Amino acid sequence: MGVALPGLSKGNPYPRIHILSQRRWWWHKFGLDTGWPRSCCPSLLQQVMSVSQVSPGLFLSGLDSALNLSVLASRNITLIINASGLEDVSYPSLDGLQVLHVPVQDQPHAPLRQYFDLVAEQINQNQTGRTLVHCTAGRSRSPALIMAYLMRFEGLSLRQAHEQVLEQRPFIRPNAGFWRQLMDYERTLFSRNTVRMVKTSGGVLPEALQDPEDSSTTAAYFVNV
Repeated sequence: MGVALPGLSKGNPYPRIHILSQRRWWWHKFGLDTGWPRSCCPSLLQQVMSVSQVSPGLFLSGLDSALNLSVLASRNITLIINASGLEDVSYPSLDGLQVLHVPVQDQPHAPLRQYFDLVAEQINQNQTGRTLVHCTAGRSRSPALIMAYLMRFEGLSLRQAHEQVLEQRPFIRPNAGFWRQLMDYERTLFSRNTVRMVKTSGGVLPEALQDPEDSSTTAAYFVNV
């Protein structure tokens, strides 16, 4: 049975929903977050529903995969980091499974930074087990948390951490606010930055995400966070 680790938040603004309802909610939320109808992008949705192994013992997914007993059991998951914004999630029953809730929405102003150390430490302490970090689609919040862990305990720069996660899950895209928070965390850890925010035709984005066609005309600048 999953056990929630204590002390992170008070109250829950969301009703308790069980596995089937959670999946219906996930499809609704995914459509709202991305603007992609469920019927138009089956290959992309299949990727989003997949589980990505970032490093030995560390996995990344969306909510749907985290609700799948065979996914958890086949990978011997012992710790789930739930960054979906839903606290009362009914995970499959699995002996020894612990759940850490990160009550943050996928919004640029959301304070994900305040959970970087907590999540990184929990992942590091679970070295004898296996950890699954998930949000709604495994695209923004959960990759950002894993990148923070890779910086803190693997000694990777932000650029290197992004490249490692991107290699295993090519469609990740933390929002610009989370990137600024990751840059702030990188400066705290290493007193330098390896990623900068740049002005592109698609708006202000991390340098790592800019379209190569924009590179010759882009005005680059560091963002104060």
